[in-house]
Amino acid sequence: MHALIVVAHPRRASLTHSVAAELVAGVEAGGVHTAEIADLAEEGFDPRFSAMDMAVYQQETPIQPDVAVEQARIDRADALVLVYPVYWWSFPALLKGWIDRVFSNGWAYHETPEAGLVKKLQRLNVHLVAIGGADLRTYARHGYFWAMRTQIDHGIFDFCGARVVTSELLAAPDDGDWRPRLTAARAIGAGLFDEKRVAA
Repeated sequence: MHALIVVAHPRRASLTHSVAAELVAGVEAGGVHTAEIADLAEEGFDPRFSAMDMAVYQQETPIQPDVAVEQARIDRADALVLVYPVYWWSFPALLKGWIDRVFSNGWAYHETPEAGLVKKLQRLNVHLVAIGGADLRTYARHGYFWAMRTQIDHGIFDFCGARVVTSELLAAPDDGDWRPRLTAARAIGAGLFDEKRVAA
């Protein structure tokens, strides 16, 4: 099986990229599954939702070529993994713009006054790996987990029919040692296609 791991961080030497590399290592450890990294910053993906994107949403024009490339990547994948730093308690703008443009009307879902909402990504399993700059107590105290579940799990993926299988926050360690978080990322990758988890 194949995983598409989408990374949104401008620096290759970042912790975010290190986590993504560990995820790939975990996925590919058994020699059975494969993984591909979509580095949105390095590839220069344009996250701006333009007038052309609005025309696509209103079904007035075909999707743009750069969006078609991203949709094809997802279509080839058995699992979608988003790896991102938490900016202002949410996605970085680059990743949010990728979702805004790529999860388009007609491909991720189809909505008409006559038929209502048709969820078109029901085959897709999603894994979220957020990297936080604060400790878990801070996130819990401010209700971050429920807010992100509402915004991302329900507001984005459930709307399209995709299922969030994993939702992890790798929060800043009290002792400053991120190595256990990297080990956790590798374990997430190794279990990505675990039949019991995926079927649950």
